[in-house]
Amino acid sequence: MLIEPDKIKSLNAKVLDTHQKEFDHLRFQIEEKGLDYEAIVEKLKKFQIAIPSWALGAGGTRFGRFSGGGEPRDLKEKIEDVGTLNQLTRSCSRISLHIPWDIPSNQNEIKELSRKHGISFDAVNSNTFQDQENQQYSYKYGSLSHTDRDVREQAIQHNKEVIKQGIGLGSKALTVWLADGSSFPGQQHFKTALKNTIDSLHEIYDHLPGEWNIFVEYKPFEPNFYSMVIPDWGTSHLIANELGRKAKCLVDLGHHLPNTNIEQIVAILCLSGKLGGFHFNDSKYADDDLTSGSLKPYQLFLIFNELLDQKLNDESQQQDLGWMIDASHNLKDPLEDLLQSIEAINTGMAKALLIDRKKLYEAQESNDVAVSQEILQDAFQIDVRPLLRQLRYESEGAIFPLKSYRELSVRNGLIKKRGAKSISTGL
Repeated sequence: MLIEPDKIKSLNAKVLDTHQKEFDHLRFQIEEKGLDYEAIVEKLKKFQIAIPSWALGAGGTRFGRFSGGGEPRDLKEKIEDVGTLNQLTRSCSRISLHIPWDIPSNQNEIKELSRKHGISFDAVNSNTFQDQENQQYSYKYGSLSHTDRDVREQAIQHNKEVIKQGIGLGSKALTVWLADGSSFPGQQHFKTALKNTIDSLHEIYDHLPGEWNIFVEYKPFEPNFYSMVIPDWGTSHLIANELGRKAKCLVDLGHHLPNTNIEQIVAILCLSGKLGGFHFNDSKYADDDLTSGSLKPYQLFLIFNELLDQKLNDESQQQDLGWMIDASHNLKDPLEDLLQSIEAINTGMAKALLIDRKKLYEAQESNDVAVSQEILQDAFQIDVRPLLRQLRYESEGAIFPLKSYRELSVRNGLIKKRGAKSISTGL
């Protein structure tokens, strides 16, 4: 639902005086540190996060799902919800679709609706981790890695169809996540499964338009619990190298075992030019179920530290990455959860932009461990929220998105329009 701009302006007016004082103090701090305020603002303004179409409704577990009502019943309503989020935040002007959950019945109509809401299409995602209605072959024992050539061919053709849909919408990337693996020792021949996967991905890769990329995602476990065909960043990197220049690794922050040094993985992928993008979320045990930054905001900051690092002046650092959220909203209003994730991601980037890099490099070169840590924590401890509020205010967004969302009764409006028992498609 489109929010009337005057309503956002009215809510902003109520808090503007207090906000302005907090912002003026923060700007003074930034400039006192000798940092280029305008350059920081410009980078933050350009930073846009993609909202996944599958995250606009309530998530669930193996044991249940609790809908809050007013969920989007089709792709049109999903685009409307992303438009609402973008009106409030002005930093999520992209939507990432999952096929076949979100195949447009009329692409021209969908593109026109997205333009109306100021939304473009990010990476499209294939789905060979579920069996679909009227599907000839099952993916129970794998898809691109399957021992049966017919099953692999079905999965390949599906990915080609996803590319076709993405071309029509203006997308520029395909994300592939495979549930392929095994749950028992001896169930799968590891080398054959990986070889089949690489061979299958070669056929998909060769089908990519010239300007497209393919993002290869990885996960250490689930739905299989003994082995996954692509269990870690190293295997993803191996596959990307095998495929070619347009193949990159996708880092899902929740797809790592506890205590994995994700920021180091990001640094290595940046150095090799194989970092394609992110699925932002947070996790306690290694699954992407939680709001970004809800558990590990410092880790999120450290990841952005590596992304913004320019020490080697490597061109790979300048690549256009895919910034996507991927989380399951089991308890919260999905739109509220996404608003909190957007704020946390922007906060992580803003704090990393405040790092005094010249001093950090000097401390690292002289092996001054204490000062290196102090420089990072100094930037992390700065409250950058007034800066993000100011950027939203200047872009006619909401100074306080979550507060405005509630005061405008957006969820109640969606329930009134869509019903209290509507359930989002695709989950």
